[in-house]
Amino acid sequence: MSLRMWGLAALGATFGIAGVSPAAAAPNVTLQRSGNVFHKAVCGLIQVQGIGRCHAHVVTDSRGNIFPGKSATANLLSAPRGYGPQDLRSAYKVSSLGSATVTVAVVDAYGYHNAEADLATYRAQYGLPACSTANGCFRKVDQNGGTYYPRDDTGWSQETALDLDMVSAMCPNCHILLVQASTASYGALATAENTAARLGAHAISNSYGGGEYGSGYYEGAYNHPGVAITVSSGDSGYGVEFPASSPHVTAVGGTSLSRVTIGGTRGWTEKVWVGAGSGCSNYYAKPLWQTDGLCKRTSRRSPIPIRASRFLARPVTAAPAGWCSAGPASPRR
Repeated sequence: MSLRMWGLAALGATFGIAGVSPAAAAPNVTLQRSGNVFHKAVCGLIQVQGIGRCHAHVVTDSRGNIFPGKSATANLLSAPRGYGPQDLRSAYKVSSLGSATVTVAVVDAYGYHNAEADLATYRAQYGLPACSTANGCFRKVDQNGGTYYPRDDTGWSQETALDLDMVSAMCPNCHILLVQASTASYGALATAENTAARLGAHAISNSYGGGEYGSGYYEGAYNHPGVAITVSSGDSGYGVEFPASSPHVTAVGGTSLSRVTIGGTRGWTEKVWVGAGSGCSNYYAKPLWQTDGLCKRTSRRSPIPIRASRFLARPVTAAPAGWCSAGPASPRR
């Protein structure tokens, strides 16, 4: 099962990137607003044919400055602002800690040289067991399974940080495999996807998407029977993206998650995020198990409340110099 269904803490999950100040971590892109929370996409909003765009957002102030997950004066062990693992596990009633026999893969584009160190910061902050190369829990490879890592990209590194931290939050005992595509092209991402499956991943999380046109050549990379493959449905509202439109994946959309202090049996309330992608595929035939009468081809309708896109409370991601509240970009199953 992939990341989003396990409960990706969207704009409310805190994450951090070591050595990158929150004010400089995201590119200068269009500022958006959900309720009373401002946010912006770390990979921008421009779609280019044949290129995937990561879907993570970071919480900002009204001027677009990234809202820090920790204040500059907070000590290293103080709790960051936003939803941590205990919150997310409570929201989705996840009691199991997972097993070291299960490997969850994260496929993202470009390099992230601080991935293991930042992951260690997040897990230490919340008392999660260490997950490192040394103890065999964490493995990072390039798109071919080797160690020729691609160049770093700040936006994609933020996405990857969020993905790794949310896997840790929802399945702290699972092993993690990070596969880094050399670029965000469909070809490179498809190669990375096949590598993740070949290296034994039981679940593969994909937090990116783009236009369907020309995607048919790469769709087979997302067809691995027995492997749970989840894909972000998008962050631009109604409209279909690939690979979420593939009939071989579970498309997962963002929700807004809020804690309920009075009434209710779950202790949390959740509603669909308006920015989550949905719609009908123009290219892929509808699977037999989809029975709605509105889409002739693949239906990727309203977002499934499996990823916690928190815009009103803030999930966090980790590293002392760059804790951020982030959002709807990672499939968690």
